[in-house]
Amino acid sequence: MGTTHQVATPQYDYGVIKQFTVMTVIWGIVGMAVGVLIASQLAWPALNFDLPWLTYSRLRPLHTNAVIFAFGGCALMATSFYVVQRTCQTTLFAPGLAKFVFWGWQLVILLAAISLPMGWTSGKEYAELEWPIDILIAVVWVAYAVVFFGTIAKRTTSHIYVANWFYGAFIITVALLHIVNSMAIPVSPTKSYSIYAGARDAMIQWWYGHNAVGFFLTAGFLGMMYYFVPKQAGRPVYSYRLSIVHFWALISVYMWAGPHHLHYTALPDWAQSIGMVFSLVLLAPSWGGMINGIMTLSGAWEKLRDDPVIRFLIVALSFYGMSTFEGPMMSIKTVNALSHYTDWTIGHVHSGALGWVAMISIGSIYALTPWLYDKKTMHSVSLVNTHFWLATIGTVLYIASMWVAGISQGLMWRAVNPEDGSLTYTFVEALKATYPYYIVRAAGGLVFLSGMFLMAYNVFKTMTTPATSTHTAAQPA
Repeated sequence: MGTTHQVATPQYDYGVIKQFTVMTVIWGIVGMAVGVLIASQLAWPALNFDLPWLTYSRLRPLHTNAVIFAFGGCALMATSFYVVQRTCQTTLFAPGLAKFVFWGWQLVILLAAISLPMGWTSGKEYAELEWPIDILIAVVWVAYAVVFFGTIAKRTTSHIYVANWFYGAFIITVALLHIVNSMAIPVSPTKSYSIYAGARDAMIQWWYGHNAVGFFLTAGFLGMMYYFVPKQAGRPVYSYRLSIVHFWALISVYMWAGPHHLHYTALPDWAQSIGMVFSLVLLAPSWGGMINGIMTLSGAWEKLRDDPVIRFLIVALSFYGMSTFEGPMMSIKTVNALSHYTDWTIGHVHSGALGWVAMISIGSIYALTPWLYDKKTMHSVSLVNTHFWLATIGTVLYIASMWVAGISQGLMWRAVNPEDGSLTYTFVEALKATYPYYIVRAAGGLVFLSGMFLMAYNVFKTMTTPATSTHTAAQPA
């Protein structure tokens, strides 16, 4: 008679993941509420209330930092700490350091919420925070990397699952981007000047800015997609080989696309053209990843009928595909001549931000929350379904209104009188023509935000209702 060896299930560290999950929902509401306010200010300027701290110019960077780094960052940290433990079949490396990452990141967000309305800003897109906060970000981020890669180093599996490749690339690249772009000479605790100047400063800023999109808002969330879509669908990834090709192609090409933000500027023409070419090449790996995610549902399409979490994840992938078609198209110089500086760009950004980043995050949090709290499902599946429709309708209202507004602006700004070459429309006439779309945009944002309040209630009830099963504690990764 042979002896039976039973493999002990690791006691996973879920404490810090639960904290990040809760803060994802809270910061999502805060960041999107500020977004709705500033969208409303563009339609009704009196909502500035004649207070300097509530002007659009100060709240807009607060909105972008809150939704990207607070909402998106907490979602990435929650899911990456969960995924790396489950796929590596081991507990978190240095759990005390993981707690530091949580509290350090919340401190960064709190300091941003204080400093940006005060007008303390470096003026760099997506990197507005001043030098003391930049240093804190670097320290917290290094700690995050130590926890994540330390967990991979102590894994009990021989294989590193592809989701961890994407999370790892996101962590390393964001550190590089942040440190290089934030190099500055301080002149006071609240003011510094970039060490770069002129066109070089613009080039480094958009190398950072577009790769913040490419790695923070794409690679990290693709790590989320490669775990939660197969897991929720109960099926393996459609093509594991394609996922590896997707990874290497994406991280190789994305780095070079930044100059497309600087068409028709003082940046050398050859650098602009390189940005355009690499942006067009990006279409292939981006769509490869989208197809891989959506085709994971092959043979299980009926799940879309009953599972609103799957709907969130698949619609997010659809928006990812749409945004990654639109972006390369807008990088073509002739198209960019029409679209640049218009609200079309705002529509494009939000098709990625609301349609892809927010929806994949929301879907993943809805999948993750019951697993963390030993529940079979969320407290209310019907509320998840309602949230899905609010998010979808809100996103469509937002981006469609901005497409129409942006193309109208571009056409009106370029229109000239054939007799003397003078402008056909004044700037105010163009603004008046796009005004109704600003109201629709604000309405779309409000619809999307209302769904986040439903999510907060649903997550709270799921957390606080007594467990009815030992659902996922022993579930295989």
